[in-house]
Amino acid sequence: MQSTNQSVIKTWVLAARPRTLPAAIMPVLVGSALAFRDSYFDPIIAIVALICALLLQIGSNFANDLFDYLSGADTRERKGPMRVVASGLIAPSQMKIGIIIIFGLAFLLGLYLVAIGGLPILIIGIASIIMAILYTGGPYPLGYYGWGDVLVFLFFGFIGTMGSYYVQALQLSLTAFLISIPVGALITNILIVNNYRDVETDEKVGKRTTAVIFGRKFARTEFMVLLFSAYGIPLIVWIFFDLSAWILLPFFSFPLALRVLAMMNTLHGRELNLALEQCAKLVALYGILFAIGISV
Repeated sequence: MQSTNQSVIKTWVLAARPRTLPAAIMPVLVGSALAFRDSYFDPIIAIVALICALLLQIGSNFANDLFDYLSGADTRERKGPMRVVASGLIAPSQMKIGIIIIFGLAFLLGLYLVAIGGLPILIIGIASIIMAILYTGGPYPLGYYGWGDVLVFLFFGFIGTMGSYYVQALQLSLTAFLISIPVGALITNILIVNNYRDVETDEKVGKRTTAVIFGRKFARTEFMVLLFSAYGIPLIVWIFFDLSAWILLPFFSFPLALRVLAMMNTLHGRELNLALEQCAKLVALYGILFAIGISV
């Protein structure tokens, strides 16, 4: 019985895709770092915002797993990590219940943030849940029609980072806007690597990501532009705003960034899973260094 329970837990952990969770942590971490620097930091609010972000990411992963299976996008030719519904490890009906529970918990916890931040936080929370579902679900799955890159940049960059700052400071600033750009850029790059790897299989099932619509060269160029913008913005903030040179700490992650860029230009097919893993590590490392640099 214990072995069975452990197996069930491991399956749900697999469905949660732990390696994607740095993408949920980074916006809250960076936004809270600026709140700390500006003397608005509240550890309780930051922790609740972090838990909500993690739940939203997990719920989005669950929804993606389910709807990609239902649409036929996850096939045996899939080059990425295993998906639990397509593999038969979790039944579609069970995954639907899992999605409802996770998003329900995110909504309930989010009410605490709404009580503090008001209507803007309520709108952000509801929009995040709706977009997580509509990304691969509904009659017009946004991720299947080239909207993925824009939505990830918007929700993980601008909304996630600035929202984390706003709910603590109850105001926004140009600095909050600028520091959200590297966050959105690097997290969007995770999606770009994923879609770049899956061009052929996505094309077969009618999933029109930007990599499918505009081609591999465009995807590589987009990746490079976003990558270098993540290192250009801290320079701009340091030069023109009242932040110390510590904000340049993310440059210690630059060798890893160059390694991921080289992988993007040389690897193919399932080999790109390694680039995907390194890209997630870059998000985590950059996020930690950026948060430290902002808060000092």
